[in-house]
Amino acid sequence: MGNAALRELAAIEEVPFEDLSGAVVAIDAHNWLYRYLTTTVKWTADGVYTTADGTEVANLIGLVQGLPKFFENDIAPVFVFDGVVTDLKEGEISERRAAKERAKAKAQAARDRGDGIEAARLDARTQSLTDTIQKTTRELLDLLDVPYVEAPAEGEAQAAHMAKSGTVDYAGTEDYDALLFGSPLTLRQLTSKGDPERMDLAATLEKHDLTYEQLVDVGILCGTDFNEGVSGIGPKTAVKAIHEHGDLASVLDARDAAIGNLESVRELFLDPDVTEDYEFDVDPSPDIEAARAFVADWEIPAEEVSTGFERIEESITQTGLDRWT
Repeated sequence: MGNAALRELAAIEEVPFEDLSGAVVAIDAHNWLYRYLTTTVKWTADGVYTTADGTEVANLIGLVQGLPKFFENDIAPVFVFDGVVTDLKEGEISERRAAKERAKAKAQAARDRGDGIEAARLDARTQSLTDTIQKTTRELLDLLDVPYVEAPAEGEAQAAHMAKSGTVDYAGTEDYDALLFGSPLTLRQLTSKGDPERMDLAATLEKHDLTYEQLVDVGILCGTDFNEGVSGIGPKTAVKAIHEHGDLASVLDARDAAIGNLESVRELFLDPDVTEDYEFDVDPSPDIEAARAFVADWEIPAEEVSTGFERIEESITQTGLDRWT
């Protein structure tokens, strides 16, 4: 889920939602959706989001609960979905699968001993974005007229590219690797209570007297989703080493260390697989009634989503929110 060690280096400040009014944000869809998906599973009885045939669609509840925050604050979300997973990430994905399998076994053990709270907590760790979740998420976004883009590879890289090109004002993700993908401005904590955080690439580079390429080298030294870092090197040590030696290759030579697929990892950040083949409209006309019917067709009880739909309806009729009218 990105290099959390970069938080020690990143220039981050809390920003009030009112300062973001009118902004367009490219949301890392898988990152955003997974957070709402796991929260729904953790705090909601499974019978609420599971159909009679056993299909889980907790994503639909998460979407209806999460989208009003954007509408109410006059922020236009553009969701960006992952494309083909890069080979460099296969190891990370395999580790996540193994962790989910372990969580499943522990959850079942908790159920067997009658510990429903612990089982729910562990069930939240086992969630994955199934084909049904992928499909129904897009279908509900279509009904609510919320735009989305299909990335050729990493959704986070595509969101960062859209921010760099000026197509959107911000990338939106929890992952600090947005810095390494070159997102000028990134919003974090869009799924949390309270105001979000704004992560500033230029301020981060200035703060540590680094070039963008050197920051990528710092990230790689610490470790990313695509490579293991160098043992004993944290973010501050990495910055010091880059200042001393100039670049990643020189640091590795000085430490007699190596990073597998080094050039491939650097290229993935510096020149990621992204597309310009997209267009979107940030003046949506959501069909709330059709969206309600769609969610009901997937056997979600109306009371689970009524508040969310009401908030969306209220926000698009508020005076002053011209975008949504």
